[in-house]
Amino acid sequence: MKVEASDRVKSIGSYAFADVDNEVAKLRKLGIEPIDFGVGDPKEPTPGLIRNYCKRAIDKQMSSGYPSYIGSSDFRETVAKWVVGRFGVELDVDTEICSSLGAKEAVFNLPEGFVNPGDYVIMPNPGYPPYERGTLFAEGKPYFYPLLSSNGFLPDLDKVPADVRKKAKIMWVNYPNNPTGAMISKEKLKEVIDFGKDNNVIIGSDECYTELYYDEKPISILELEREGVFAIQSLSKRSAMTTYRVGWVMGDPWVVDIFKKVKTNIDSGTATFIQDAASAALLDEKHVEEFRRSYKKKRDIIVDALTQIGLSDCSPKAGIYIWQKVPDGMGCVDFAKKLLDKDVGIVTTPGSWISNSVDDLNPGEEYVRFALVPSVHDCKEAAERIKRLKI
Repeated sequence: MKVEASDRVKSIGSYAFADVDNEVAKLRKLGIEPIDFGVGDPKEPTPGLIRNYCKRAIDKQMSSGYPSYIGSSDFRETVAKWVVGRFGVELDVDTEICSSLGAKEAVFNLPEGFVNPGDYVIMPNPGYPPYERGTLFAEGKPYFYPLLSSNGFLPDLDKVPADVRKKAKIMWVNYPNNPTGAMISKEKLKEVIDFGKDNNVIIGSDECYTELYYDEKPISILELEREGVFAIQSLSKRSAMTTYRVGWVMGDPWVVDIFKKVKTNIDSGTATFIQDAASAALLDEKHVEEFRRSYKKKRDIIVDALTQIGLSDCSPKAGIYIWQKVPDGMGCVDFAKKLLDKDVGIVTTPGSWISNSVDDLNPGEEYVRFALVPSVHDCKEAAERIKRLKI
C-alpha cells in the first residue's frame, strides 16, 4: 500500500539545517571530525545553576500532571518581571503572555490563527525557515523581502506590491537578525509598525537574539507599540537551552489570545519543571554576560582569520552568526565545499540554503553563515585552518 504525501508536504524541500547535519555525518564517516559552524546550536553546556534548578524541579513537580497550555502563572510572572526590567514594558500576565515550546513552535503555528488560503505572509529573505514553512502549512503565500547589504539588511517597505499589502495578514521582522547580525533602529522599526497599521497587517517581531549583542543593546518592538504587534522570545540562545524547548509570545492581547487557541489544540504546553528552570534562567544575568563575552571572542577570532585571507570584514553587531561574503567570482556552495575539504574540515551553511530565489535574485548566493557555536578553543583551531586556505 502506498498513500501519497499531502500536497503541502510535497511542496517543500528539505530543511536546510538537516542538510548541514548530513554534511557533518559524511565527514565523520571519512574519519574526519569537523569543526561545525553550521547549525545555531550552542555547544557550551547549559549553565549549572539552570541544570541544578531543573533537577530539583523534577521532584518538586512530580505530581503536577499536564502542564498549563499557556504557561504557569509563576513562569509568566517571571517573564513579565524580566521584560519590564529589560525593556521597560509592563505586560498583563493573564492576557499578554503565552509560553511556547521555544520559538520554532510559535513561528510555525501562528499563521494557523490568522491566515486563510491565498493570504500573504511577508517575511525576510534570507530568514528562519519556519516563517515560510508555517505559512505554507497554513495554505498561505510567502512574500519575501530581500535583506541586502546595500540597505543595511533592513526591509524596503516601498517595494512591497499593492496586491501583497491588500492580502497580507502577518509581516515578520527579526532583529538582531539571523543570519546577517544586523540591528534595527527605533525609527526604522516605527516605519514597520506604521506599515502594519496602514495595511491592516500584524507585525511579528522575532527577538530571540536580543540578549546576545556586542555593544549597543537591541530594542523590542513592544517598547514602541502594543496594538497589532507581538514579539517572540526564547531561552535557546540566551541561556544555551536549545534542548529545553521553552520561550514565549507576548504583545497585543488579541493576537496572544488567538495563539492560545491554536496552541491548545496542538500541544499540552512546556513541561512544568522546564518552566521552573526557565524562570531560574531569567532571574540570572551573570551567565548571559559570560556568554556575550565568549561570543565576542569567537567572533573576533573568526573575523580576523577571514580578513587575513582577503575576505570582507563582516563583523555582526549582535547575534551568534557571521554572514560572510564569499570570495569574488565564487558561489556560496562552492566556498562552503572548499571549507569542507578534508584538510580544512569546517562546516558552514551556504547562504542560498536559507534564502529563496525571487526574480532571479537570491540574496544569500554571495554569503556563507558561520554559527559561532564551537568553543573558543575550536574557533582558534578553525582560524588556523582558515588561514591556510588558498583563494
